Amino acid sequence: MIKIAVVDDIKNVRQTVVSKIQLSKDMEVIFEAKNGKEILHEVMKGLKPDVIIMDIEMPEMDGIEATQKIMAKYPDIKILMCTVFDDDTNLFNAICAGAKGYLMKDEKPERIHRAIFEAIEGGSAMSPLIALKALGLIKRSTPIIKKEIPVEHNLTVRELEMLEQIASGLSYEQVADNKGISYGTVRKHLENVYRKLDVHNKLEAVNKAKHQGLI
Repeated sequence: MIKIAVVDDIKNVRQTVVSKIQLSKDMEVIFEAKNGKEILHEVMKGLKPDVIIMDIEMPEMDGIEATQKIMAKYPDIKILMCTVFDDDTNLFNAICAGAKGYLMKDEKPERIHRAIFEAIEGGSAMSPLIALKALGLIKRSTPIIKKEIPVEHNLTVRELEMLEQIASGLSYEQVADNKGISYGTVRKHLENVYRKLDVHNKLEAVNKAKHQGLI
C-alpha cells in the first residue's frame, strides 16, 4: 500500500484530490495538511508518507519552500506538485526544489495514480503540456554549442529511440502509441536510460544526452 499525504490550503480542493487517490486500491491517504509548514512539521515528527501531493500557493509556507526543506532532510520521499499554476517560474522552481513531478489539479484519477506509480519507481511524471514547458526551459537555459562526437555509452538503439521521442516533448503514452508498444515497455526502456546515464528523471536525461551528443 502506497502511503500518501495531500497538502492544499483549500479544503474542498484537497478533498477532491483525496477522493481521486482513494479510487486506487493500492493507495492510502494517511495525512492531509493545509500548508507547507504543517506537512513539514508532521514529517519531522515522524510521519512517513511515500508520496506527498503538494500544492504551490499556500499561506504560511508555500509548496516549493516546503519541498526544498523536506527533500533536504528526507530525500526518499517523493513529492508531486499538483496545482492550477503552470507558469514557467513555478515549474522551474519546483524542479529545482526536487519535485518528482508536476500535475494539474484537474487531472483524471487514472493520470494521478499513474504519476504516483511513476514517482515511486523513480520516474518524473508531468502533464504533457507541462513537459513541453519544461523542455522549453531546458532549451532556453542551455547554451548553443557545437555538437561533439558522442561519448561512449551503452544505450541500445531502442533506448535512444525512446530518448529522442521524449526529447521531442511526447508523453510516455504518446511514445507508446507512436511505437506500437505498451506504456509499461516505454517506462522500462526509459528506466534503463536513467540508470545508464546516472540521472533521475527525463529532464535530466534529455539535458545530459544533448550535452553528450547522444541526441
